Amino acid sequence: MIEISTDKNKLQIDVIHPFLMQTYWAKGRSLEEVKTSIEHCFCFGVYLDEKQIGFARIVTDYVVFAYVMDVFILPEYRGKGYSKQLMKTINEEPQLKKCKIWMLKTSDAHNLYNQFGFTELKHPEKVMERLLK
Repeated sequence: MIEISTDKNKLQIDVIHPFLMQTYWAKGRSLEEVKTSIEHCFCFGVYLDEKQIGFARIVTDYVVFAYVMDVFILPEYRGKGYSKQLMKTINEEPQLKKCKIWMLKTSDAHNLYNQFGFTELKHPEKVMERLLK
């Protein structure tokens, strides 16, 4: 059985950083950048027998907005429902219950996130972004 914890002291950076480095969304992110992003976010670690097998972080103000980022389960542990358990835990987290607006970006996990109420933007004309290189 897995454990999902928000205790940042349990996070295993030696698992998180190498995995993120090989993803399409975080390729090239330095170790220091990963540490800084964890420091400033509400994080969830997924553990099996004390070994970290998954992660997610939420950028939030705990009142209005929550942005789901860096969600993963290590490849060798996929297909067992762990990502669904992680998302369920995030959705049920008492500290995030007040947030009215939730967002995320994905290129390949629409089916997972649809199960938790995420949809395409209702008014994309109202959303803007600024991308820096």
